[in-house]
Amino acid sequence: MAIKVPRRELFIDGEWREPFRRKRLPVVNPATEDIIGDIPAATVEDVEFAVEAARKAFARNNGKDWARASGAVRAKYLRAIAAKITERKSELAKLEAIDCGKPLQEAEWDMDDVSGCFEYYADLAEGLDAKQKAPLALPLESFRGYVLKEPVGVVGLITPWNYPLLMAVWKVAPSLAAGCTAILKPSELASLTCLELADICREVGLPPGVLNILTGLGPEAGAPLSSHPHIDKVAFTGSNATGSNIMSSAAKLAKPVSLELGGKSPIVVFDDVDIDKAVEWTMFGCFWTNGQICSSTSRLLVHERIAEEFLDKLVKWTKNIKISDPLDEGCRLGPVVSKGQYEKVQKFVSNAKNEGATVLCGGIRPSHLKKGYFVEPAIITNVETSMQIWREEVFGPVLCVKTFSTEDDAIHLANDSEYGLAGAVLSNDLERCDRVSKAFQAGIVWINCSQPCFVQAPWGGIKRSGFGRELGEWGLENYLSVKQVTQYTSGEPWGWYMPPSKL
Repeated sequence: MAIKVPRRELFIDGEWREPFRRKRLPVVNPATEDIIGDIPAATVEDVEFAVEAARKAFARNNGKDWARASGAVRAKYLRAIAAKITERKSELAKLEAIDCGKPLQEAEWDMDDVSGCFEYYADLAEGLDAKQKAPLALPLESFRGYVLKEPVGVVGLITPWNYPLLMAVWKVAPSLAAGCTAILKPSELASLTCLELADICREVGLPPGVLNILTGLGPEAGAPLSSHPHIDKVAFTGSNATGSNIMSSAAKLAKPVSLELGGKSPIVVFDDVDIDKAVEWTMFGCFWTNGQICSSTSRLLVHERIAEEFLDKLVKWTKNIKISDPLDEGCRLGPVVSKGQYEKVQKFVSNAKNEGATVLCGGIRPSHLKKGYFVEPAIITNVETSMQIWREEVFGPVLCVKTFSTEDDAIHLANDSEYGLAGAVLSNDLERCDRVSKAFQAGIVWINCSQPCFVQAPWGGIKRSGFGRELGEWGLENYLSVKQVTQYTSGEPWGWYMPPSKL
């Protein structure tokens, strides 16, 4: 049965609004290359309307309706949204699968995480009330000090297409929990579920203007949003190039930003592992979500003593992956998101061959799939550290491989990257794992696994992978400013200046 794509408009001030210029963009199912619907395309005029709505919502009733309301009030809405996500899980997962190409079972898992994220930040919103006026230990008895935590204001949230709803909610849930009002700009390549989030917000009665959702192109909607003088903070997940542009715009206004950018993360496999288990984690670390993960552990470093056996099993396991339409039962690899991404992945594999690397398997269209943006997962060896495939993010199911002989050698190779988002180490020697974890130049480290992500744990990188942290309590702090309040409690005059009567 065909899945119906709802026709939606922009979501501004609690209402559906046709784009000012009445532009729309086609939605292409990457598994079939068919146009299955369209989305509204916001432009600078719509950004103005959304910012005005968000500022009005932030200030409404002197902030008492949202920004300065009790955290428990905001938590009620977040929990209502979570319940609706759970209620509509099947529908949302199917929309996600046909929009971005991820296997349906992955999309269903994502919807559970979306609901869990709203629930988690509902709890933290309630906890904020108890943390207000946290006392400060001051050295003078005549003074009393405390700290207030306040929302940073109106925030612009710009999110990617690989986890369309989940990564949007990583920003939406904590920003609303903190008391901010927000404008969400999802990727034009996968916006369907974010528009359904708007429908859910209407259904639960979220106050108008608290969350506004603008779909459209980056230059036409994202750029004017990130550079708008009345946006108090921008949170962005996406490419380094766009992240740099956002930083440049923000710098002119001394506006805070948080950035989660690219990655080229290592997975280090020592010679004492259970090879079958390590092979599966290696595959999961690079081929999960069709290889389109910023934290993908796409640089395999395997100990030379087990390299031959490891790679032989890795190729056999990889060739056994079910590549199919994302809606098919048991699908484990769907298409990449677009024709442009498909061509980019192909180009990376071609360049690797031209530079002298060896493609052990994959990197081509599966023979049984004549349409769709499908790429067989690729394993590439004989890689030099100067090669493009070693240094640049592919954002597709492509794994490059090098061997190492010593722990120091492995650490050096692992850190040989301008990125620093994540890293994984696989070994039965937990003391070694601890040493390597500390030595990794990365914001996230996995031991004997790759890619697990929990809403309670901080997420973010170092170096060119960006700065700031999402998820956990750190995700909430992203959207809070700290105000210190100091009170003079003595009944005595301060006594620094001599009163006029005594001159």
